[in-house]
Parts: sequence; C-alpha cells; structure tokens
Amino acid sequence: MIHVQGVSKSFGGIRAVRDVTFEVARGEVVGLLGANGAGKSTTIRMVTGFVPADSGSISINGFDTLDAALSARRQVGYLPESAPSYAEMTTRDYLDFRGRLYGMPRPARRAAIDQSLARCDLADVARRRVGQLSRGYRQRVGLAAAIMHDPPVLVLDEPTSALDPRQIRHVRTLVRDLAKDKAVLVSSHILPEVEQTCDRIVVMARGRIRLNAKPRELLAKHRASAPLVVQVKGDGEAARRAFASIEGVASVEAGASSGNWHTFTVRGTGSLEEAVGAAAVRAGLGLRELTRAAPSLERIFLELIEGEEDPGKAEGGA
Repeated sequence: MIHVQGVSKSFGGIRAVRDVTFEVARGEVVGLLGANGAGKSTTIRMVTGFVPADSGSISINGFDTLDAALSARRQVGYLPESAPSYAEMTTRDYLDFRGRLYGMPRPARRAAIDQSLARCDLADVARRRVGQLSRGYRQRVGLAAAIMHDPPVLVLDEPTSALDPRQIRHVRTLVRDLAKDKAVLVSSHILPEVEQTCDRIVVMARGRIRLNAKPRELLAKHRASAPLVVQVKGDGEAARRAFASIEGVASVEAGASSGNWHTFTVRGTGSLEEAVGAAAVRAGLGLRELTRAAPSLERIFLELIEGEEDPGKAEGGA
C-alpha cells in the first residue's frame, strides 16, 4: 500500500533524506521514529505528496506520487502534527467542508460525518466551534477529518499529541481497528505508544534508516544481551572484583547499597548467569537477586541513535 524505494531529498546543501526504502502493507501499522532532524517529517511530506523526492520512487496503493500525483493523494488520509482547522467553524461544519474537498456527495458526507464523530468520540462537541475546543479535541477533529473519506492509507503524524490518557487509549484502539483494512504509517515520539500500537518500527537517523523491525522481535533479541542485575550481601569491593574477573564480563557497575547489601550491573557477552552466581558463592557472598534487566524500546532507540543526532552537525530536517 505504501512503497518507498531508494528515496533521497536535499534542501540546498542539506541532505535531509538518504536512500530510504520501506513498505507498509494493508492491515499493518508501522511506526516511523527518529530524533529531531532525523528526516522523518521530510519523508512523511514526500509520502503524502507535499514535496517531491529528488530521486527514488514512492507509490500509494499502486499510484506513483509524481506520475499520478492526484490519484495517489486520493488514497491518503493525512493527520499533520498540528491538525489544520478553521476556528470559526463548528466541528460538524468543518468535517462537511473537508468532505466537500474530498469530492464526496452530500448523502455520503452526512453518513461519513456521523461515523467519524462517533469513531473519534466527538459527538458531544459536534456543534461547538473548533476554536473553542481544547488542543486534544482539535487533534481528534483532525483525525476525524483524515478518516472520513475512508482512505486505504493513513499517515498520522503524532496522532496522540496533547491527548489525555483516556483519549490516548481511545485513539490507540481506533488506529488498531482502522488498520484491519488499511495501511497505517504513524510518526511519534511517544515510544510506549509505538510499542503498543505498531506492528513494525522504522528508525531514522541523519536521513537514513537505521532499523526496520518488529518491536517484539527487537525486544527479544536485546533481552539475550541485556545486562545482569545482581544483589549480594557481603564485601562490596570483593563482589565487584569477583564479577569483573569472570571471562566474558566487559564491565561491572556498582549501584545502590543498603547496609551490607550491594547491587551491581554486570555487562558482557554470552550467558553469564551461572558464572556470576558461582562467583558470588566462591566469594562467600549472600545472593538475593540475579536477573536480566528488561530491555525497553526507549533504551534500544537511544542506543541506536547515540551520536547520530548532533544539532550542530544535523544534515536533515525534522
């Protein structure tokens, strides 16, 4: 449904996007992640047809965004980070206006407006002016406008921005429901939301794709190499030396201590649990805890882009 192949984009001497390739299939939610300046917003603008790529190709539901630009745009429902609206219009009037822009006949508009209001939990503000709504409500009005013409492809830029926890949960459920018969591309900085909503994540840094993987597979892969958390009773320095002497251990970091209890983070290669436990016994230490630190998408993301996004050297736009 979304096919991006070898796409690059420059603004003057700044290369914002470099040879980016990824796909989003029907029934799939893909999260596009990256720090400021990573190139993800430029990529979204190219996917939605707002700016052309310098090289490579993008097609939406089989329509090339350059050769068949209008047909490609008709396939997309787009929610920008700052949802556009007219403050003097009521919510219903604004959705009617958007429906007319989509070329929807009047009977179809009425049905689509009612459905979008219900799906985005906006029925109670249907007759209120958009300018009187909170930012969270305005964001949901933008989402309702993006889905009302039932496009096969949705591109959502920070869809849960400014929403409260209840609204976030509602939008998350809505996105998963919409993805049953659509392709959904979501850009977000809220990593827990990405982890719970997306089937796959694409991480960009300095205009390039650094990772394209399923969150569960990514977390499982990093779980095996996650550091060990060890809590022992006894001589803290003796414990540190005992753990540091184990073959395969790269570092031992001292953590919190309480009385004779000491916590260490042990990093290294291979399966170290048995060796660390044996070292504690040989050193005469009481062993209370020996576990793998649970990996998080946030930690993996930060490690992945470490050193990639220097504001003084950034080559890409947002």
